Amino acid sequence: MKRVKKVSVKTILKILWIVYACYSLICWLPMIDRLISKDYEQISQCISLNDSWNIRINGVNYDNISLEDFRFPPVNVGDQIVMERILPENWKIEEGALRMHIRQSAVSLFIDSKKVYTYGYDRFAFKKTVGSGLQFINFPRDYQGKMLTIQLEVAENHAFTKFDPVKIYEWKNAYRVLITENRIPMLFGSFLVIFGLATAMITIFAVVFSIKYIRLLCVSVFSICIGLWTLCYYNVIMIFSIPLYSVSLVEYASLYLCPIPLTIYMYADVRELKNRFFKRMYQVLLTVQILVTSVVFVLHTKNIVHFTETLKYMQVLIVISLGYFFLVVLINLKKSSQIENRLFLAGMLVIGSCVTHDLVVYCSDRYFGIRIPTIRGMSCLGVIIFIFILVVSFYMNLTRKLMWETERNSLIKSAYTDELTQLHNRRYCMEYINKIKEEHVHDFTVICFDLNNLKMMNDTYGHAKGDILIKSAAEVIAETFEPYGIVARMGGDEFVAVLRTSDEDKVNAQMETFQKNIEKKNRQIQGLNMSIACGFASGSTQEADIDKIYQLADDRMYENKKNMKQKSDLH
Repeated sequence: MKRVKKVSVKTILKILWIVYACYSLICWLPMIDRLISKDYEQISQCISLNDSWNIRINGVNYDNISLEDFRFPPVNVGDQIVMERILPENWKIEEGALRMHIRQSAVSLFIDSKKVYTYGYDRFAFKKTVGSGLQFINFPRDYQGKMLTIQLEVAENHAFTKFDPVKIYEWKNAYRVLITENRIPMLFGSFLVIFGLATAMITIFAVVFSIKYIRLLCVSVFSICIGLWTLCYYNVIMIFSIPLYSVSLVEYASLYLCPIPLTIYMYADVRELKNRFFKRMYQVLLTVQILVTSVVFVLHTKNIVHFTETLKYMQVLIVISLGYFFLVVLINLKKSSQIENRLFLAGMLVIGSCVTHDLVVYCSDRYFGIRIPTIRGMSCLGVIIFIFILVVSFYMNLTRKLMWETERNSLIKSAYTDELTQLHNRRYCMEYINKIKEEHVHDFTVICFDLNNLKMMNDTYGHAKGDILIKSAAEVIAETFEPYGIVARMGGDEFVAVLRTSDEDKVNAQMETFQKNIEKKNRQIQGLNMSIACGFASGSTQEADIDKIYQLADDRMYENKKNMKQKSDLH
């Protein structure tokens, strides 16, 4: 009959804590969401301007158009678009804000032929990126019933194939609506950025002391990149009044940089395969990522080719990288049954699915004009799950390595430590002496010790009393000489001290202190009567052979032991 393994109280407490934490998250997240969105119905009241548009694209007219249904071939650099419609005669909004989504275009807005807003023409004239994102334009009530004209001059190739909704909100509610609609990307993106910055500030210094923290640093940089991309892509960062072109720059830069830290993180997993082909593929992939990213940044900075024109190529590179990582983890999984590898594989599946989902949604919207209803921030959610798994995997690996190092250090200590006295043993002492020999050290002193009357103590009072005598001798020798070198038990009743000095006055002073410490120990332990014979010899520039010095110290010790025995016999 099999014995049931008892579960420790500590394990039960850990399980209960995990259950409590999960339950707290399940309870609190919906409450936080309701807190943010409770006023949404009230603040989201707006005037929709999506219908009754007359649109002219490169001289081709389209009348009475609804923006939700209107689709057209992708527009390119220099294309001219004019949108016109009559504003409603009456609306209740006191102080309005027109919300429109600008996509890589210079924009002018007219009310009855009077220009009331313009953006991007100065940058377009110098071939600089214009950017994409939401803009809020002051729209007072005296615009009612007037002609609204929007002129667009496209700044990038394949910029868009449809128009986004145009609405008028209360100015005081415009940004609140934006935040509420994008609350999930805002929360997830903010979490990733804060987590990444906090972790990076800690690990950037830890990496200096140990390269093992490089993976955690990669996770933090990857988190910052995805968090910034999310905040920019969903326009949440617009609440800080950052220029549109700067937001687009951060969005593309963070997206393009994110594969590099993830690839560096994967190095340990690739090395674990011990396969030359995969190592070469890894080197090629990392090199291509760094080179392509560097070239893309230079081309954008020089206004030769903007980020928007290289986006599809970077998307292909990201997909290839994810496929390669998945393959590496899958092969490692077959070789190892470690739980962190399984967790990592699950994380790769999650993030791969989420990124693929967002790529499909983005491409269908941008290139085909088809908007797919979906949950906002899927990539961000996938990355949060992935980062959580990476952190768990990292700490599991780190814990295992620390346990292995602790066990290894314990074994090393056992191999070089005398069990009874906890001093160094003969092996350590001989290796230390060989080290002195290899380094050609001349300034040293060897002291040999021999504990008197140990056999008599064992025979008369037993080995327990003999062990007390040995330990007491070890304590006295270590207390006196260990601050100036190493002390070792060579076996039985023999000890050695090797000091890194040959100053005769210093050594003689230490020998006097040694005798005083013996007397002190004898007063502390009744009936100990400890007596230790010793002899020393020092190295010099003339005679630096430590083997000979050791032998000389040993001879002097035996001579001292002989004299001590003779004196004892006389008494």
